[in-house]
Amino acid sequence: MEVVKKKITTNACGLCCIKVKNLGVRFGSEVVLDNINLHVHCGTITEIIGKNGGGKSTFVKALLGEVKHTGEIEYRNIEGGDRKNLRIGYVPQNLNIDKSTPMSVYDLFASFCFNVPVLIKSKKIYAKVKEALKEFDAEDLIDKQIGTLSGGQLQRVLISMAVMDKPKLLILDEPVSGIDSAGMKVFYDKMKYLKEHYDMAILIVSHDLEYVYHYADNVMLLDNTILAYGSPKEVYTTKAFDDTFGAFQLDELDEFKAAKQAEAQSAHKSQVTDDEPFDASYKGGKHE
Repeated sequence: MEVVKKKITTNACGLCCIKVKNLGVRFGSEVVLDNINLHVHCGTITEIIGKNGGGKSTFVKALLGEVKHTGEIEYRNIEGGDRKNLRIGYVPQNLNIDKSTPMSVYDLFASFCFNVPVLIKSKKIYAKVKEALKEFDAEDLIDKQIGTLSGGQLQRVLISMAVMDKPKLLILDEPVSGIDSAGMKVFYDKMKYLKEHYDMAILIVSHDLEYVYHYADNVMLLDNTILAYGSPKEVYTTKAFDDTFGAFQLDELDEFKAAKQAEAQSAHKSQVTDDEPFDASYKGGKHE
C-alpha cells in the first residue's frame, strides 16, 4: 500500500474547516474505512476519487453523522471572532422520488429552504427560487414536477438548493452524474467561484478524473483507507493511482487543463463586468 504524505500549504483564511482524525467505519466484521485523516480548509476544493466499493459514499455519510464511526470529526466555523454553527450543504449521490409525486421544484425549494407550506405561493420566494436555479441553468424547471425530472435535471436542482444559502462546507457525492460536458463545465466553474469568493470548503466525490485534475486543489485516493493524498499531479503520478485507474498520460491532462484555462480567460474577457453570478450582499466571504 502506497501513501503520499505532504505538508499542506494553502491561502485559506482558516475561519472554517473540517478535521478528520483516525476515522473508521465497520459494518459487522467488515472494515469499510480505516485510519482516515483529512484536513479540508475553507477556500479549497478537495476531491475524493477511487474505485467503486472503496468507501467514498460511506465516508461522506460518516461526515454527516448518518453512519456510526470511530475517531473524531471536528467542524470549525469562526466569524467575527465567535465560533458559530457550520452551515453545511449536501447533495446525495441518489435520491429516490416517486414518479407520481405532485410536488414541483418550487414546492421542494419552498418547503426545505424557506420553511413555508407548499400551498402558499409567494411571488418573492418564487423569484428567489428561480434566481437560485438560474445559477445552474435550471430556472426553466421551477414549475415541473420532481418525479418527471431526468437524473441530470434533478442533480442541478439539488445543487442549486445546496448552495442557495452559501454554506461554509459543501459536500457533493458524485454531483455531476448524468450531466453532459457543457453542464460539467458550468458546475465546476461555479464550484471554483464559490471557493474563491465565499471561502467555501468544498468536498466532492467524483469519477471525472480530467475535471478533478483541472479544478481540484487537493485529491484523496480512497480504497478503505487513504492510498494517496496531495495535489492532482502528485496523486496522479503515484503507483496507487496507476493500480486503481491504469496509467494516465499526464501530458494529455495538462493539455486539457490548459484548454480549460484558455476557455475561462476568453469567457472572462467577454463577460460583462457587472454581471455578478451571486448576491453580493452576502456577508462572510472574502469579497464583501
